[in-house]
Order: sequence, then C-alpha cells, then structure tokens
Amino acid sequence: MEQKPPKKRRLPKSKAGKIAVNLLITALVGFVYFYVTLPPINLHSSDFYVFVGLLCLCYAVCALVTSGFDLNGGGPKEYFRFIKSQCLPVGALFVLLLVVALVGAVVSMPLFRAASYRELLQVESGDFSTDIAEISFNEIPTLDRDSANYLGDRQMGTLSDMVSQFEYSNDSTQINYQGRPVRVAPIAYADLIKWFTNRSQGLPVYVIVDMVTQEATVVRLEEGMKYSFSEPLNRNILRHLRFQYPTYLFATPEFEIDETGHPWWIAPRVVKTIGLFGGTDIQGAVLVDAVTGECAYYDEVPTWVDTLYTPNLIMEQYDYHGTLVNGFINSIFGQRDVTVTTSGYNYIALNDDVYMYTGVTSANADQSNLGFLLTNQRTKQTRFYSAPGATEEAAKASAQGAVQDLRYIATFPLLLNIADEPTYFIPLKDATNLVKSYAMVNVAQYQLVAVGATVAECERAYVQMLSSKGITTPEVLPQTRVSGRIEEIRTAVLEGNTYYFLRLKGGEEFYALSAAQNREAVTLNVGDTVTIEHAIAQEGTDSSILDGYTLTVDRRASTARPGGE
Repeated sequence: MEQKPPKKRRLPKSKAGKIAVNLLITALVGFVYFYVTLPPINLHSSDFYVFVGLLCLCYAVCALVTSGFDLNGGGPKEYFRFIKSQCLPVGALFVLLLVVALVGAVVSMPLFRAASYRELLQVESGDFSTDIAEISFNEIPTLDRDSANYLGDRQMGTLSDMVSQFEYSNDSTQINYQGRPVRVAPIAYADLIKWFTNRSQGLPVYVIVDMVTQEATVVRLEEGMKYSFSEPLNRNILRHLRFQYPTYLFATPEFEIDETGHPWWIAPRVVKTIGLFGGTDIQGAVLVDAVTGECAYYDEVPTWVDTLYTPNLIMEQYDYHGTLVNGFINSIFGQRDVTVTTSGYNYIALNDDVYMYTGVTSANADQSNLGFLLTNQRTKQTRFYSAPGATEEAAKASAQGAVQDLRYIATFPLLLNIADEPTYFIPLKDATNLVKSYAMVNVAQYQLVAVGATVAECERAYVQMLSSKGITTPEVLPQTRVSGRIEEIRTAVLEGNTYYFLRLKGGEEFYALSAAQNREAVTLNVGDTVTIEHAIAQEGTDSSILDGYTLTVDRRASTARPGGE
C-alpha cells in the first residue's frame, strides 16, 4: 500500500504576504503582553526595552516559520544570511535599542554623575523646638500600619449584608482628614466570582481608622468605586492609567479621600532626571476618581493630597545626598562625612500635611543617630534636625525592656517634641496586634523610659522623669490646685482602665481620675469635699475634661472612708 506524501505547510507565497502574516502575529503577541504587563512606551523605562526586544524576537521567529526555513539545516552563516535578507530592519532596531540602553545605563551611573545625584534632594537645617511644636494628645497617632489594618479588617464583620462578597484590602494610606491623622483603605472583591456578580455596582464602602482614638469606621458610598486594584480587566487602576497615559511612568497609586470623603487614586508621575535611567523623582500626579474613572494630571497637586512622595523614594534620595557629599570615591573609600538613613520610617502630622520621619546615622551604622529628617510628602520640603542619640531600633529595645514581663512588641517610633526634648513615642502591642501601652524614650539618653496605659499618663510620667533628672526645669510642670464639693460623678472604662470624672460645685469642667493612680476615687460620693492637684492644661487641648491629677479628700467635711494615697 503506497503511503501518501506528507502535506506541505501552506505558507504565503508572496513576500508582502509573509511580512503581513509576521506583523499580524507579532502585533497579537505584543497586544497580549502589553495588556498583561503594561510597560510604558517610554525610553526611560527598562520595561519598554524588554517589550520591544520581545516584539523583535517574535517577528524573527515568525519570519523563520513563514519562509519555510529549515532550522535543522545550515550553520551560523545561513542564519545570518536569513536574518539579513528577511529581518534586517527588525534586527537593526533591536541592536539600536540595545546600544541606547547600554549607553543610557552607563551615563546614568553615580560614578559619573555624583553631583547630580547629590542634588536630587535639597536638605535644609531646622530648629527642633521651633519647628516641631508640642502637639496635643488628640493629634498623636497611637497606631502603626499593621495595627490599623488589623482594626480595619475586624470592622468588616459589621457588613452583615455584604461580608461574604468583599474583604478588607490591607492597602491603607495615612492621611490628614478633616484635621485628624487617619488611615483609609478600600475594600476588595473576595474572589473572581464575587467580582463578576458585583462589578456593576462596584466597591460600596471604604474603611477609615482614626490613628488617635483607634476607632475604625466603615463609610458607605452612594455609588460604588468602579476602579481599584481588585478589578482584573480594564477597570484595574493600573491598566486604566496605562491606557489613558501610555507614555507616563507611575509610582504605585495610593488610595486617598478628599475633605468631603470622596475616594480617589493618587498616581505620582515618575521622571528620570539623570541620563536615561537615573535620578528617579516625582513630577506631579494623575488623580483618578475611584467612582467614575475620570483622570486629570496636575503638575501641582491639590493641597488635600498627602501622599505624593513615597518614604522609600525620599530615603533613597537622601542616601545619595548623604553618601555622595564628597564625591563617589569618598563614598566607597574613606567615607568622610558620609551619612545614611536608618532602616525604617514613620509619619507625623504637621500643619495639615503628612511628614515622613526617618533617622540619620553614620555610614558605620552604629547604635547612634546624628539627627533625623522630616519631609513633607506633598512638597518634598526636607529639613534635617541635629539630635544626637539612640537609633530607632535601640529605642524600641529600651521600651520593650521596660515591659519585658508583659512581652509587648514595640512599634516603629514616632518623633515628638515633649518639653522641648526630642522624644521617641512608641506604642506597645500585644501578640494580637492591639496597642496596650505607650512608652516615651528620650532620644539623647535612651535609658530614660516612661511607660503609661494612656498617652496622658505616659507623658506625665516622662516629663516628671525629665524634671527629676535635671534635664528640664520644674516649671515645665506648672501645678494648680482646686478644692470643692463634688456635684457630679461619672465613670468610664478607657483602654482597659477605670476613670472617675468629677465635677465640682459651681464648675463646668470634669476632672478625670484614674482609679489605678487614685484608688480612693472609688469611695467618693456626691457631696464629698476634695482637693485636686493637676498640671495646667496645654494650650490647644480640650479643657472641659482635664486629666492627670492627685486627689486629696477632706475627711473633716466628707463622709468617705479613709484610704488611698
């Protein structure tokens, strides 16, 4: 039985037909790759060179197939002859881009552009006690990112009508919202099926966590957010931005809300200012309405935007500024006057903006800081404050040592001005990520640690410690005394501690007494006569409820039993 000869592949006969097929297949592969990976069409992006290189390779393979070239026959000369005859323009483009990328990488190196890298960040000198005012208790963030995300995730349990459809995104952003430091985060679709059934309505809520009161709130929207990271197709925020601005380089978009509570995505525009790939910086941002997807580029963003320059970028730019202060060679050998940032950062709210804080240490990375940086995340205004003392890690270890029997975990410190002293404020968490206590550690003398169950109690103990050590004068704690008959008593449990709120006859203010510090407070009754000593309230604090007192009961005019301190 005769065997039929194998069928020959049907290939385009004309050269134009072959080129058309090659281009069509290359375009299809390029579209799929572009849709998935979203490379910017920009010579300053390394992803662009990978994308074009892939297209060139795809076209060459298609040309081999459509020409009927035998891959098993012929040597290298045959392959080069084929590329010359069939893929010369594509090969030339590939070589050209390769040369451009190599040259661009070389001219972008700090070895040749040390002065340019050093000038990426302009650093001013600041006066700590003047610039960093003492902030009141209702402005001090008491949570870190992990704790805030934990509280936000727990709040999802209140969404009984939608809890199985959505989940907390764990992608929170710290901002100032209506004068309060908060973290905001969108929710996300629980899985692909939940996205398919809910995509028409979008994400119906976002979560706000107050960084001071530790209260998490779910905010319901009149119209759901259609654009987010949890969208898998065109409404994915990264894909939406790429299709709207194909040539822009973007940093990771951050979720924010404006002063009316409307949700937005803030996408900082990244630019390369040194050579082709060096000198990463931010130039404006694209603001995307999370509900409608409307986009607008701002060279100067609105003042309610808080997160334009990321902490990692600021720290990278300062490391260039600090290491290249005396040239590239000195940064490797000798390292005279070389400084770098420490390993972490935190945020502080000042003048309705969010500032990034990080320490500055020597290149030897010892256990002491030379000072610290504060950078406005919207404007990149940066100031260095000279404050020799412990690093953040050393302060954390000192704080944990003060409560080692409780095995609390210290969060990354927040820098505060307490009695004109640079002070690390450190919330202490338990194993469940809940803040249980607070510590204040003196930057210059990190063995001075005060711990309290509340911020007010912690500060009071810390300032008294500073006074007793002669670091501050006693006038820092001006005292006043008030006596009178109790007209009203209220009680509350705050952060696990029982407080008695006393209002004296003829007065409007309440005096908050901790039962742990004033045990005889539990024996008081309306009509008892008491004398209360307390520190004068700081300017800007709520004076209707005053905290931090020493209680004395007048036993001659009171029916309360003796006892207490």
